[in-house]
Amino acid sequence: MARILPVPNFDCVVFGATGDLTMRKLLPALYNRFRDGQYDGGCRIIGAARSDLSEEEYRNKAEAALRRFVPESAQATATVQDFLRLVHYARVDGAGETGWDTLIADLDARPKQVRPYYLATSPDLYGPICHNLAAHGGITPLSRVVLEKPIGHDLASARAINDAVGAVVPEAQVFRIDHYLGKETVQNLLALRFANTIFERLWNADVIDHVQITVAETVGVEGRGGYYDKSGALRDMVQNHILQMLCLLAMESPVSLDADAVRDEKLKVLRALRRIAPHEVPAFTVRGQYAAGAVGGQPVAGYQSDLGNGQDGHGERSLTETFVALKVQVNSWRWAGVPFYLRTGKRLPQKVSEIVVQFRTPPFSIFPADTIGTEPNRLLIRLQPEEGMRLEMMTKEPGPGGLHLRPTGLDISFEKTFGQRFPDAYERLLMDVVRGNATLFMRRDEVEAAWAWVEPLLDAWENKPEMPRSYPAGSWGPTAAIALIERDGRTWYEGTP
Repeated sequence: MARILPVPNFDCVVFGATGDLTMRKLLPALYNRFRDGQYDGGCRIIGAARSDLSEEEYRNKAEAALRRFVPESAQATATVQDFLRLVHYARVDGAGETGWDTLIADLDARPKQVRPYYLATSPDLYGPICHNLAAHGGITPLSRVVLEKPIGHDLASARAINDAVGAVVPEAQVFRIDHYLGKETVQNLLALRFANTIFERLWNADVIDHVQITVAETVGVEGRGGYYDKSGALRDMVQNHILQMLCLLAMESPVSLDADAVRDEKLKVLRALRRIAPHEVPAFTVRGQYAAGAVGGQPVAGYQSDLGNGQDGHGERSLTETFVALKVQVNSWRWAGVPFYLRTGKRLPQKVSEIVVQFRTPPFSIFPADTIGTEPNRLLIRLQPEEGMRLEMMTKEPGPGGLHLRPTGLDISFEKTFGQRFPDAYERLLMDVVRGNATLFMRRDEVEAAWAWVEPLLDAWENKPEMPRSYPAGSWGPTAAIALIERDGRTWYEGTP
């Protein structure tokens, strides 16, 4: 069983308290940590929003969210009611003056409590909320400010947000959250690489042929069309989630697990990413947009129809990509000549997030051609749907019929291995905020370095506007994405660990 380490007492203020993120992720995560005994009745969760709600009305909303998003087996009535007693509500206008004096006076009555402020709001409110907190005395040495992605939509806006927040909140108290870094498998990359000499000694260009990172979704824009059409796959997934995973894969060993030691090494990877010049963009990137098709046997509409831009001529056709594939290189001795193939998209055939580390084939084979398979050794690291790892290697096929080889796998399913409920990423990250452990959070210079690498691609696409390549919903993206990797003599891994 996993050890449950209690955290200090806290008063967690969630701005955007009535929003989807709060209801779908944050309240269930806080409830699960309470149910597992990681904190007790000495803590409070204070929802803050502009809505004119009573405390009872907000608790009813919170209870409805728990009933919907927490498994029924975990909804013990007494536990739910005990948790709801910790839930409070404050009517606060993040960008105005309403409610601040009352909120801060309430917090000041408990000066020894850790104060996480979770900004589950639009990024354009991050600066105003932090300035109001500072102006009303809400920033103390026990405060932590949590910023949800996206941090801006380009380098200039990211810097503006960071400047506005940094003017009133010390960098050490700012936690820029990327929930992918809270997944057990992502954290296990550190253990895999730096606690096991067998892998760390193989983790270089001498042994590794290439790396693939895939984040695939079966859903479309799901009511988020207004946001997504201004963002696209590159901003929404690559700039944060995928580049963060690449950093953990490619970084050198930090001197310790201290937050800045880890983030220093991740920053070096971002700065070592080879810039893709404008004339190289067509060769190293693929943009796609889903058309009508079928996912899981069910017919679905295309992206333009999801936005309300049907095929009847109504609505201007969007140039936003719902799929992107990239060929990326890290300019370092460890990774010289090793390509990283990245892809992400909506309306793909499976919901899966995984990393494939493919090793080089043996330089010479002693086995006859008709006895050996063609599969190279692979390390598969699965983030979802079932977190775990699989090492594929060649073994002899059992039986007396002669020497025949086939690939087999050594599997580690974390949930099966450890035999317990697997905590959601937000559960781990919220408790790390309370502890003040920033290891799994992004530092300002990381965010800006990621934007600095992504922005030339965005500029190249904008300067030469073209419709993204169409792909039918339920496929693995445009055929050009297949060509991106196959012209190098490689292929996308689409198996199931």
